[in-house]
Amino acid sequence: MERFFLYDDTEDTKTRFVSFTGKLIRYDLAIVQSRRFFGKVLVLDMQSSRFAIIGPDDLDEPGYLEYVYNKTEEEAEDLREYLTELLA
Repeated sequence: MERFFLYDDTEDTKTRFVSFTGKLIRYDLAIVQSRRFFGKVLVLDMQSSRFAIIGPDDLDEPGYLEYVYNKTEEEAEDLREYLTELLA
């Protein structure tokens, strides 16, 4: 089978592993910084196996974190607060 690659790049990235407890639940995250994301970061929730490329503009979108990470509004509050500080 012949493959048509759109890209096949290797890049050094910076990865940060963070674990913290919020008001309701615990978060275990891997945060990946790369030039590919144009100033945004790849945030992997290792407990739920969900991930998203997130920037400050995404944090302002109502319901975005709740949708991406399948969290309630209350559960996502601590995550939004942490990511806001991280991306500032």
